Amino acid sequence: MDWGLKNRLSSIIKPHNNRALMLAVDHGYFLGPTEKLENPKKVIAPLLKYCDSLMLTRGVQRTSVAPETNTPMVLRVSGGSSIIGDDLSQEDITVSIQDAIRLNASALAMSIFVGSKYEYQTVVNLGKLVSEAESYGIPVLAVTAVGKELGKDARYLSLACRMAAEQGAHIVKTYYCENFEKVVQSCPVPIIVAGGKKIPERDALQLTYNAIKGGAVGVDMGRNIWQSDHPVAMIRAVRAIVHGNANVDQAFKIYKQLINEESKNKKNSNKQNKKPNNNPNKNNKPNNKQKKSNSNPKKNNNKPNTQNKKPNNNPNKNNKPNNKQNKKPNNQKPNSK
Repeated sequence: MDWGLKNRLSSIIKPHNNRALMLAVDHGYFLGPTEKLENPKKVIAPLLKYCDSLMLTRGVQRTSVAPETNTPMVLRVSGGSSIIGDDLSQEDITVSIQDAIRLNASALAMSIFVGSKYEYQTVVNLGKLVSEAESYGIPVLAVTAVGKELGKDARYLSLACRMAAEQGAHIVKTYYCENFEKVVQSCPVPIIVAGGKKIPERDALQLTYNAIKGGAVGVDMGRNIWQSDHPVAMIRAVRAIVHGNANVDQAFKIYKQLINEESKNKKNSNKQNKKPNNNPNKNNKPNNKQKKSNSNPKKNNNKPNTQNKKPNNNPNKNNKPNNKQNKKPNNQKPNSK
């Protein structure tokens, strides 16, 4: 195995503990605007620093992920059918290796549909993808997708995972099931467990714990994180199991503690936002009082002004009498005559 391929794998599955927490946000490639993933950029931003890698499509990577991130990208390169189509298994390779390199993908991901109508097409495509990707040192993750008619028991998943590994997949993503240890034992490459549909938070933590205990290197969880009412708290609780060896009770306790912290922070931020708004009003009130107090000085100033006017007038009045007095002597002269 080349250095580049080993290096990319080590960024997804951490070598110090052989564990991986992948965040899946690639659902839109066949589901469209999935509930609570309508705005991928808004969903991804607060979660990115808590996952080891991000599984997504090239469209979401280009439009919704900051290029400054150091989080490895696991790029989905298959597609072709939607949820309203006749058969989801009719997929093909939709992304060129050149575009994957331009996007600096750490791994390529595609689905195989073992037992479906288009089984042959998807399995052959996996083999071709591995051949091309290995020439550039890029690992391939094979997703053992299951249709409505396909089961999720150990026998079927062992078959699908082993076929993916035989075609050269470096990592296999599959579902958890009873006797999961048998699936892991029969697959010579690391297995990551899919989160599946949204279930209660404690159940999702139990799934994570069971997967790790059963031999999986980690989980690729999507809906059970970002469809949670508290996605950041949820991914941190999942991380506590994957990388912190926490049990379900400990992880769920962490989840609840983080929720309490979130609510306290929101309350504090709301209070801080309200204080600046109320203070100006309070300041306005004193200002009004100041205006009133200022108006009183005006009145007081008016009084002195009027008083000042009176002295000013009094001299005038005094001047008038003086004039009269001056006139009187003039008038007295004729009288004296």
